[in-house]
Amino acid sequence: MADPQALVRRFVQSARSFPDRAAVHGADGTLTFAELGERTARLAGALRALGVGPGDRVGVSVPRGTDWVVAPLAVWRAGAAYVPLDPAYPDDRLAFVAADAGLRAVISDTGRPPWADGLPVLSPHQPGRPDEEPEEAVGDSSAPAYVIYTSGSTGRPKGVEVAHAGVAALVAGLEERGVYPTGHRVVGWNASLSFDASVQQWVRVCRGDTLVVLTDEDRTDPGRLDALLDEHAVTDLDSTPSHWQLIGPRLRPGRALRLLLGGEPVPEQLWRSLARSESPEAWNLYGPTECTVDATATRITGDAPRLGAGLAHVRAHVLDGALRPATRGELYLAGPAVAVGYVGRPGLTAERFVADPFAADGTRMYRTGDEVRRRPDGALEFLGRTDRQVKIRGFRVEPGELEDRLRAHPHVTAAVAAPRSGPDGDTFLAAYYVEAPGGRVSGEELRAHCAATLPGHLVPSVLVRMDVLPLTPNGKVDTAALPAVTSVPNTAAQPLRTELERLIADVWADVLGRETVHADENFFALGGHSLVALRVVSRLKREAGIVLRTKDVYRFPRLSDLARHAESVRAGAVS
Repeated sequence: MADPQALVRRFVQSARSFPDRAAVHGADGTLTFAELGERTARLAGALRALGVGPGDRVGVSVPRGTDWVVAPLAVWRAGAAYVPLDPAYPDDRLAFVAADAGLRAVISDTGRPPWADGLPVLSPHQPGRPDEEPEEAVGDSSAPAYVIYTSGSTGRPKGVEVAHAGVAALVAGLEERGVYPTGHRVVGWNASLSFDASVQQWVRVCRGDTLVVLTDEDRTDPGRLDALLDEHAVTDLDSTPSHWQLIGPRLRPGRALRLLLGGEPVPEQLWRSLARSESPEAWNLYGPTECTVDATATRITGDAPRLGAGLAHVRAHVLDGALRPATRGELYLAGPAVAVGYVGRPGLTAERFVADPFAADGTRMYRTGDEVRRRPDGALEFLGRTDRQVKIRGFRVEPGELEDRLRAHPHVTAAVAAPRSGPDGDTFLAAYYVEAPGGRVSGEELRAHCAATLPGHLVPSVLVRMDVLPLTPNGKVDTAALPAVTSVPNTAAQPLRTELERLIADVWADVLGRETVHADENFFALGGHSLVALRVVSRLKREAGIVLRTKDVYRFPRLSDLARHAESVRAGAVS
């Protein structure tokens, strides 16, 4: 059986071999390998003093920075599994995850979060005696390493539990394929800790690589990102295709950089552009959360997008409806990286994780729901989904979760969500709803209702009121008959009245590519989405010292309303 603590042991060895090498740079400072080793050992000791050990789950709720490495690595050194809880997510969602995961403790840098009642809370800057031999904590490679929650089709998120064996297999597979080159690398870490792509980034510190944690400002401002890449001589960077399309063309050209794209299909135009450029050296990585981040990897070359071949530890089966091998069919993935299953969801686990008929040892394979074609050279091509799941800026989205939230509004009787494409080719969510008899609810009110409990990528950019939803002959909603929508500017032209309105209008115009923006225009009608909202928040903080949250843009999508809220924040009237 594989060594369950192989990566922790590699980190401990790296800390001994390169004690003075920078392990992680963040906006809050830099930790050397020796300092990271001491910090994680102290925190692991504190966790074990609480009785935390193998099989337990520990919530990690810390902002971008060095603690993004300290907290999960300490949890591993204590033998437990970490569960990311993004502080930017709504409290109701975090409370659900904390309860559903059955957390044993929480690591937070802001004291006790409102959703952590009754749980022990530790600071990532834990004082005390380092645990002398924390790397010995896990005795079974099947022990859970982390749980990441993804969108759920039943209206609530589901936790995917991944074992240490899967993470070790992932690292070995990426090393064998050449995605992780030999020698010391400096890795720009972009993905959220709540997004499984973060795993392939932060575990690189275990190999002796240096991590550079991008702030929200770094990852959305090309000038800041350029400066950061230069300052730390970053060699590797992860991104989703939609994020790279937004920021990549605005970076200094000719940079020697290895770009790891994943999370969503690479558009053909972007693929061809990267294939024809000597820099960056781009890779396409594919894999569901249920199979430990990445299952395939390929250099981006040629004209046609492809997934490539399975990594060394992955058995990729293309099967028809009777589970017979086919050239075109659903992709099933097998091997040591297949997840343990869904936390507390045995029925769903049995439905998606099925017996592998091609294995003699009774192991399971995962039904991805992805339709693929196997080319003559063995490479896989992505053709689409067999269900309604979509990718929004790299995040996996089940429209049913949004629909469930919309129907929870007292003035909504029916709702359906569907992906739509904007003029620049990006994918956004549109929601169609029917009001209850005698009830009236605006799109802006519904958007705020959704933003109160859902993360930004699940909040619809466009809401359409309908008298009735179109149905198929068998009584289901006919999504093909829903009216087309686009993110287009408001035709009204209310003048800008205050200095803050003019500042916000300038920021919106810049990040949305508009010549002018008026006071009564809606951020989402202009083509805004969660990633662009993050840029707005970052710019207002830098240029005016006003600290807003991304969800404030969802609560106040009209420019004049956002300006009034920002003025209240600046005056200290609200937080």
